[in-house]
Amino acid sequence: MSKELVNAIADMREQEALELVKEMVEGGSDPMAILDATREAMDIIGQRFEEETYFLPELILAGVMLSQITEMVKPQLTKAPDVKHEGKVLIGTVEGDIHDIGKDIVVFMLDVNGFDVLDLGVDVPAQKFVEAIKDFQPQVVGLSGFLTLAYDSMKDTVEAMKKAGVRDKVKIMIGGGQISDDIREYTGADAYGKDAMAGVSLARTWTAAK
Repeated sequence: MSKELVNAIADMREQEALELVKEMVEGGSDPMAILDATREAMDIIGQRFEEETYFLPELILAGVMLSQITEMVKPQLTKAPDVKHEGKVLIGTVEGDIHDIGKDIVVFMLDVNGFDVLDLGVDVPAQKFVEAIKDFQPQVVGLSGFLTLAYDSMKDTVEAMKKAGVRDKVKIMIGGGQISDDIREYTGADAYGKDAMAGVSLARTWTAAK
C-alpha cells in the first residue's frame, strides 16, 4: 500500500492519497512508513519540477496534501510516551526561495521528536535569521533551499551570522534540492541533511553535545 500511496501523491491524485492514508492509519500501519512514502513522493515531485513536467500549481497541491497527511499521522506519532524535550531549532527557507515542502517535513519531524522549533517561513532575509537567533537562542539553525540560487543566500546568511557575532553560538545544517558536501563547504554550514530524519539526527547530536 505504501507504493500505491507514493504513486497517488506523486501523480496528484489527492482524494485517493488521503483515503489511502486514512486506511493505513486505521489499519495500524507504522506512521513512519506513511511519512517515508510521503517523502519518496515529494522527491519524485521535486524531480518532475526540475524537469519542468510539474510547475508551481503542482507544488502548491503537493504542499496541501502534505499538510493534510501530517495532520492525520501526527496523533499516532505523538502517542509515544518517551518523547522528551531535545532542544531548540530555528529553521527557514532562505531569501529568494519560496519552496516549503521539504522544510515543512523537517519541521514536522523535529516537532514530533521533541524539539522546540521556530519556523521563520520562506524567503527569509539573512538579518531575520540573525535577529531570531538572538531572541530564540537555538542550538541549531536549519537553512532550507530548493533552487540553486539558494546556495548564495545560504552563504550570505552564514556570513551575516558571523558579522553579528552569533555564528559560533549555533550549529548550522542545510538541506533541500541538490545539496552536497561541496555546497556545505561553499555556504560555511556545519553539515547537510539528505532528508528529514538526517536533519533530526544532526539536531539530536548537536543538542546532546551542548
